[in-house]
Amino acid sequence: MSTPALSVSRLEVHYGSTRILHDVSVEVGPGEAVAVLGPSGSGKTTLLYAVAGFVSPSAGTIRLDGAAVADSAFSLPPERRAVGMVFQNYALWPHLPALEIVAYPLRRGGMGRLEARREAARLLDLVGVADLAHRKPAEMSGGQQQRIGLARALARRPQLYLFDEPTAHLDSALRAALQQELVERRRASGAAALYATHDAAEALAVADRVLLLRDGRVIQLGTPNEIYERPADLWSARLTGPAWSVPGVVADGFLEVLGVTMPVDEGVPGGSVDVVIRPDWIVPGVGVSATVTGAWYRGSHTDYRLETGDGPVEMRRVGPVEWRIGERVEVRVERAWPVPSST
Repeated sequence: MSTPALSVSRLEVHYGSTRILHDVSVEVGPGEAVAVLGPSGSGKTTLLYAVAGFVSPSAGTIRLDGAAVADSAFSLPPERRAVGMVFQNYALWPHLPALEIVAYPLRRGGMGRLEARREAARLLDLVGVADLAHRKPAEMSGGQQQRIGLARALARRPQLYLFDEPTAHLDSALRAALQQELVERRRASGAAALYATHDAAEALAVADRVLLLRDGRVIQLGTPNEIYERPADLWSARLTGPAWSVPGVVADGFLEVLGVTMPVDEGVPGGSVDVVIRPDWIVPGVGVSATVTGAWYRGSHTDYRLETGDGPVEMRRVGPVEWRIGERVEVRVERAWPVPSST
């Protein structure tokens, strides 16, 4: 069995008397990308900073490639950890041109000045900003600065990348392009990654597994498919995409919801449950009668708000608006996921 690129065991971090991380454990395998998904204040950046060496654990252990780099008694400084970090706010030295920013970690690693500059130029070309070699950060756009940050991280030749919401301040088109570039560059290097984000679509797209963090605690860890289709609770479901909840009942291995009975996984406890339903899990068909209370055309599809006898749900259909507000329609739930009842 291969040694994890990163192993975080029962990590706790305090800022003064405030506990930010509570008993956090996660492993990242060689070449694996794990996204840390959570709202602002959930502890995502603190987790990355602890792994990078910018904050020290109050309890627990952090290991890189099997070697301990931090616990409650010691913490290896950031420059002695084989990690490359791409910051949300770019964190580029304002007085240096791009070439020198990227060459700096190479020179710190023992490379000669001219060789470091040649390698830095190659990395700038690799991420598509070779023409910015002699510009300072103030002369660049946000997307250009983020590419410089990526080139600097590549220069570290790390075994682990730490991405702290690297696309948060970019427009949607540039964000998608940079997400793809980050994935491609990381995979080509063979390095692992811990990727913090508050954007569910981004987490599901870039990661092999997703860790959900709430108030400094791990709520769920699984593949993107597991996180999306089998959320641990209603909070997790709504964090990862549009989700509605209606009451249901589990009995004898079957779930009854909105006029439909469907089998559930073995081990799901019986009784009253909240049932998570996503807009793409509902289709026209015999199941339950509903009233259309809203319709929003999105270009590639239309979202409908439907009022059922058990509460509101949303439904997504490809194409333009076909149902009028106030119209009675028949719909059927094709997929649903029971979670513990909040009542």
